Amino acid sequence: MKSSLNSVDSFLINGSQVGTLRISHKWNPKQIGEHLLLKSLTYMVAMPFYSASLIETVQSEIIRDNTGVLECVKEGIGRVIGLGVPHSKRLLPLLSLVFPTVLHGVLHYIISSIIQKFVLLILKRKTYNNHLAESTSPVQSMLDAYFPELIANFAASLCSDVILYPLETVLHRLHIQGTRTIIDNTDLGYEVLPINTQYEGMRDCINTIKQEEGMLGFYKGFGAVIIQYTLHAAVLQITKIIYSTLLQNSI
Repeated sequence: MKSSLNSVDSFLINGSQVGTLRISHKWNPKQIGEHLLLKSLTYMVAMPFYSASLIETVQSEIIRDNTGVLECVKEGIGRVIGLGVPHSKRLLPLLSLVFPTVLHGVLHYIISSIIQKFVLLILKRKTYNNHLAESTSPVQSMLDAYFPELIANFAASLCSDVILYPLETVLHRLHIQGTRTIIDNTDLGYEVLPINTQYEGMRDCINTIKQEEGMLGFYKGFGAVIIQYTLHAAVLQITKIIYSTLLQNSI
């Protein structure tokens, strides 16, 4: 048991050191810029299919047809070449959606990456200090080796989604505008509403929401995010309990 405990300690120490060295020495500004540029190109390529899947997500079940698994791929390609997709005068061209889509994707990636590394570093240091202060059980050592990564991913995703939620609201409204999407009226619960917005772009969408709906207009639907991450946290806690029980029974 001592050998396994020592191996866990060395893994935690070396893991944090290697992660720090990799960021500070191997990654220069040029490589970071190239990496972010590649991310931006990825978001640009995926943008038409993101629009198609977003419409399927918010479309009311009352008028939704029986769509196939590859329907969003078909509609995404149709959006690019302008075939098979009903257009309206309010539909924003894909070029107008490139900047907000790439901005949201890149910012989400940067924020989540920074928070993930920061939380992971704190958890590993805390775990290492606990190992030095007192002898821990093999079960706790195994948990400390695997669960910091899950917690760091959870914290990174939560913080980035909360910080960028206003931008995501603007992005969704721009993608849906002019696509003849019918959504459920979640305020009343028994009727549907068409999307009749007339935004000219990202700046106009932000100004219109601020003037007509106030700052709370950027956070419409935020309760779903709270429920999502509450359930996510509950699943993590249940998983930790189950994993701890299995490890105790195996020893």
